[in-house]
Amino acid sequence: MALGCLLVLAAVGFSLLGRSADPVDTGGLRAEETRPTGDYGTSTASTTAPPAADIEPAATPVAITGAGHNAREGSETRLPLPRFVSLKAERVNVRRGPSSDHQISWVFTKKGLPVEIVAEFEQWRRIRDSDGAEGWVLHSMLTGKRTAVVAPWKKNRSVPLRAAAEHNAATVALARPGVIADIESCNGSWCALTAGGYKGYVEQSMLWGVYPGEQIGN
Repeated sequence: MALGCLLVLAAVGFSLLGRSADPVDTGGLRAEETRPTGDYGTSTASTTAPPAADIEPAATPVAITGAGHNAREGSETRLPLPRFVSLKAERVNVRRGPSSDHQISWVFTKKGLPVEIVAEFEQWRRIRDSDGAEGWVLHSMLTGKRTAVVAPWKKNRSVPLRAAAEHNAATVALARPGVIADIESCNGSWCALTAGGYKGYVEQSMLWGVYPGEQIGN
């Protein structure tokens, strides 16, 4: 596809946040059209870490206002529960309970992947991924930097990254389901994102990693 043509972003790895015994991450987003090869985030094996993705989050954490979805506070941090964060490391062990004595259930292998904190216990956080799978990780493996997964439920249907927060705005790129993007801001209906070197806007309802109506950085 020529550079002047519409560019397509693609998820990488191996099934949408499923569990695999043979993790392989071929890395990042490409300018030319590519197709997802499966799981881009997790594994059940403890193997050599995959190469870093082409996208490395660089934005600073953004302020959250008007979330309105929170019902309680964390017992350790007094921060809202649930709340979204992202993975700080390239490899993160997810355990069955809140201690290093508990068995590892699986290993995340994607830095920047958004997860949802649903409980706290001392230095451990119970997290949920976009598949709904839950487990415990050390708090030091998480960061408040906000990211999102583009429409992991849409399978092969791409989502437009638009030049403005409007349905009739020009399409900058097409994001395939599972693409991980940095959140710059959200106004409750649209989010400004950066993914694979492209900037644009995606409808908030097409993202996992931000709550309906949540405002970020506004």
